[in-house]
Formats: sequence, C-alpha cells, structure tokens
Amino acid sequence: MSVRFTHVDAFTAEPFRGNPAAVVVLDAWPSAAWMQSVAAEMNLSATAFLVRESEGAGAAFGLRWFTRVAELQLCGHGTLASARALWEDGLAPAAGPIAFHAPSGTLHASRSGDWIELDFPATPPEATAPPAGLADALGVTPSWVGRSRFDLVAVVDDEAAVRGATPDLAALRRVDARGVIVTAAASPGTGHDFVSRFFAPSLGIDEDPVTGSAHCCLAPYWAARLGRQEQVGYQASARGGVVRVRVAGDRVRLAGQTAVVARGDLLVDPS
Repeated sequence: MSVRFTHVDAFTAEPFRGNPAAVVVLDAWPSAAWMQSVAAEMNLSATAFLVRESEGAGAAFGLRWFTRVAELQLCGHGTLASARALWEDGLAPAAGPIAFHAPSGTLHASRSGDWIELDFPATPPEATAPPAGLADALGVTPSWVGRSRFDLVAVVDDEAAVRGATPDLAALRRVDARGVIVTAAASPGTGHDFVSRFFAPSLGIDEDPVTGSAHCCLAPYWAARLGRQEQVGYQASARGGVVRVRVAGDRVRLAGQTAVVARGDLLVDPS
C-alpha cells in the first residue's frame, strides 16, 4: 500500500518561493510516531496530515501538522497547502469551503479567485518585559516586546532592521516561546503595510519562510497601530511571501496564494 502526498509552496504564486509543505491524506489516523517520522523524512517546514470526516458541500477533515521534530498547535501555511491539495485532487468540492478540525479548534478555508482565505483565531500580543538577552540573541534592539498565545513579538524601528537581523539561533532556542517574531512597519512604496521574520529553532525551524500563524498575532497588533482592520504583510525571509490579513473580532482572515510543485507516493504503510 502507498500513500499519496502533494508538495505545495504556500503564500506565493511562484514555485520555490513562499513556505513549502507536504500534504498527506489518510483513511484513518496512524500513530503520532509515524507522522513525526514522515515529517522528519520530508524535511520541510511542516507536513500536514488529513483524515476525511464528512463529504459534500460541508466537506470536513481532521488536520494535524508536524515539523521535523514536533507537532504544531497551529500552522497557517500547512492549512493553506492542505486546502489547495484537496481542491486540486477533487477531494473537496471545487467551489465549496472546507472545515478543518485541528488541535487549535475548527478552521475554515474558502477560495477567492487565485487566493485562498483561512479563518483562524486571533492571538493578539500583550506587552511584556523582554527576556534577558533577547536583543543580543536577535542582533537588533526592539522598541516594544509582546507575548502572544504562542510567540514573542519584537517590534523594531524600520524594515531595514527586520531584514538586517542576524539572530543567535542557539540563544533563541533557550527563549521560552514557540518562536520569536521580528516586525516593523513596511517602507513606503512597497505595497505592504508591515514586514516580519520568524525564528523557531526549538521546533527545528531556524527561520520559517512564511508563517501564517504568526500573522494571527501580527494582524491585531498592526490593526491597532495603523487604525485599519485590513493590511498586507510581507515575510522577509530568503524565500519571501505575502499574507493578506483582515481582523474580524476574535478571528483573523489570512489570505495567500499557492503553487503545487511535486506529487509522490509514500511506500511505507501508516501504523
């Protein structure tokens, strides 16, 4: 028996940019150890595993995500990639929404032209004292530090400071958070409202290319700063990617594009 997988680059319309994820659709849940082994073998930022729960217009799937070394509680690019793979393979109605039952609750995906919109929980940051050594670990001094449900947020003075940050990954690994977001207002004329980078070495991800779940924190922060609910974020990693965000109460709508780059078969049975 073989299991099909799809490799999707998320938050980009161009192959080999954005954030790569593998999507594996299963008939039933295997062991967590098997999924972790597959994710380690795929060696991508995340591997998403899905099991169908209902069919028809109300298509619903169970969804779990794993990095190379750990299971995630929330993952935007893995969800975006999952929706694209399901529609691409005819496993969900082409014009219909998809519900995902995930560790962080029920998430939804819908299509709008070439864009996919996700309905995620907002995780607004609250001001906190910077952990000792944070500025040295990041290689840049933040003007404000906050903590969201998952991550630390370090706001710096401008886009150049975000792009120029040279973090000490060993030091960041000791920070008590899933990851650290560095962000600033975008430079004028770029077409973006804010920029960010995301570092999560404790999850086996030194720098994540484009982090949808981080924008659940960034969207409410920048909505309050900029005075509007809709913004365009750019994650300034080497691969780069665009995330459109819209704050709606305690939810955030994340929109991105996708590119399917590969398909294959796992020749190891789930167990």
